Amino acid sequence: MPFSHLGLDKPLLRAIAEQGYSAPTPIQSQAIPAVLAGRDLLAAAQTGTGKTAAFTLPLLQRLLEFSRTGERTRPGRAPRVLVLVPTRELAAQVNDSVRAYGQFTDLRAAVVFGGVGLQPQIDALRRGIDLLIATPGRLLDLVGQGHARLKEVDVLVLDEADRMLDMGFIRDIKRILPLLPKVRQNLLFSATFSREIRELAAGILRNPLSVEVAPPNTTADRVQQCIYQVAKDCKQPLLAHLIETGGWGQTLVFTRTKHGANKLAQQLERGGFTVGVIHGNKSQSARTRALADFKEYRIQVLVATDIAARGLDIRELPHVVNYELPDVPADYVHRIGRTGRAGAGGEAISLVSGEEATQLRDIERLLKRKLPVRETPAGIQPLPRSAEPAPAHRPPPRRGQPPAGRGGQQRSRRPSQGPRRGAL
Repeated sequence: MPFSHLGLDKPLLRAIAEQGYSAPTPIQSQAIPAVLAGRDLLAAAQTGTGKTAAFTLPLLQRLLEFSRTGERTRPGRAPRVLVLVPTRELAAQVNDSVRAYGQFTDLRAAVVFGGVGLQPQIDALRRGIDLLIATPGRLLDLVGQGHARLKEVDVLVLDEADRMLDMGFIRDIKRILPLLPKVRQNLLFSATFSREIRELAAGILRNPLSVEVAPPNTTADRVQQCIYQVAKDCKQPLLAHLIETGGWGQTLVFTRTKHGANKLAQQLERGGFTVGVIHGNKSQSARTRALADFKEYRIQVLVATDIAARGLDIRELPHVVNYELPDVPADYVHRIGRTGRAGAGGEAISLVSGEEATQLRDIERLLKRKLPVRETPAGIQPLPRSAEPAPAHRPPPRRGQPPAGRGGQQRSRRPSQGPRRGAL
């Protein structure tokens, strides 16, 4: 079924065509008609399946219909749609989607989040908007100062609701809900339908349509996953070796800590790689610049903590590396979901030391399968057999860090790929 059969106006169809798409993904083909019909929606989908467009497109359509009555033309108008997201990066991604698909309309949107100055956001709200994208904390700040009015909101969207719960935003959400009209449409998007998500949905949604296009916690079908069992001190030489010998042009690398991200970035830079870093201690402008440089191939490696595991839409990203395994198994799914998006292929590689046996076992239990082990390249010290992570059915060994050898660093090749198009 083409987009033209979903009830979208010509300006939206033109924008979709300019982005290079002709047919909706499964989540879009199910969600768009439901949103246009005014239904409350509880939706779960694999990351990279076009979820953002599944709600931005029908919401823009509804706003176009509102504008035909003339009621949305006055200056200083309050938003009719509110999209709540957990992170600045996801807020920026949703805003990019709204701008891309609304480019041939006169609809106005604004995005507000912390870490940047208040005044430009206040000015945008004063000019009047139709759609507001916000992180909960900054929105409450603006409401408290009298700059944001929410009494005209017709549609509320909770995007990445499971992440918001994980990050402790439930209290802020409960403070925002009474500020909205009681009668409204509600859309809740989540990577999984956990018990906590269903409890949250029960308190917000009215007779919702449930849409689930993939089993909970599954990873993208086209992502090839593997692990290298390697001594901790040899991870950085192995990573440099893989990037160099594989001719990788774009690599997203995840660490557990901000300090670890900084340290790895410095090591890779000394080896001749161009590197950017994203984590919570970086200013918003620095994070935005690093992501833009990565997308435009000005840097080859982006090192990030789990702040980047969700909400980053990096088009057709070929390689994701878990330099350190996450402590929460579901975060592994979200990390590797940065690749293999919208039908593109991708590879997810994990570098696993002896201390990470528990994390590996929990991830494999979540995935319900063992991850294939690749042979460590010559010159890189693998784990001794006695220190390899234990199989999932046995408790992890109680061992310390095995002796580590040193591997050489090599200079990178200049990336050969050009920018690519990817998921909606």
